[in-house]
Amino acid sequence: MTLLDLVVITLAHLRTGLSHDALAVAFGVDRSTVTRAVGQVRPLLAGRGCATATGVRLRTLADVFAYAAAEGVTLRMDATEIRVRRPRAGRGGRKAFVSGKARQNTIKSTVISDGNGATLWCGTHRPGRVHDHTAVRLEGIDALLDAYPQVRILVDSGCQGLAKNHPGQVEAPPLKLRPGPGSRT
Repeated sequence: MTLLDLVVITLAHLRTGLSHDALAVAFGVDRSTVTRAVGQVRPLLAGRGCATATGVRLRTLADVFAYAAAEGVTLRMDATEIRVRRPRAGRGGRKAFVSGKARQNTIKSTVISDGNGATLWCGTHRPGRVHDHTAVRLEGIDALLDAYPQVRILVDSGCQGLAKNHPGQVEAPPLKLRPGPGSRT
C-alpha cells in the first residue's frame, strides 16, 4: 500500500470511528493492515498538530487553551470509549479495561472540540475503567482552567466535579434525580 492509502485509512478511522474490521472490508485489505496503518500514521498526524481556520497549529493541550482564550472559542469536552479486545488470560490488568458504563473492554480518550465540532485535541488513551473526571484531572485540564480563567468549556455529566470547582467557566447539565422515596418522578 502507498503512503496515501495508509493516510486515507487512518483519516477514515479517525473521522468516522469505524472499527478496523469494517475498514478492512471497505478497503479490501486485512485487519492487521488497517491496525498497522493507524498505528503508524496517527503519531505522524499528532506530531503535526491540528491546524485551525486561522492557520495556528495546536500541538499541546496548553496550545488549545491559549487559542480558545485568544479567539474567544467555547470548547466542548467529552470522553469517548473505544471497544478493544480483551487481554489474554494470565495477563495482569485484565479487569482494568472493563468499562462500568459500556460493560465491555474499552479504552477511553478525552476529546476537546470547538463549537463547530472540529477536533482540537485528543488525550492519552486510558483503560476503560478510568472515570471521566479522573482522566480530566490526569490530563491537567483542571490546572489549565486556573491558568486561563476566560476559557469556557461545555462538558457532559461525567465532569460534574469540574463544573463545581470552576463555576461560570465550566458548564455541565444538571444531575437527574433518581426515582425512589422522597423524590418526584
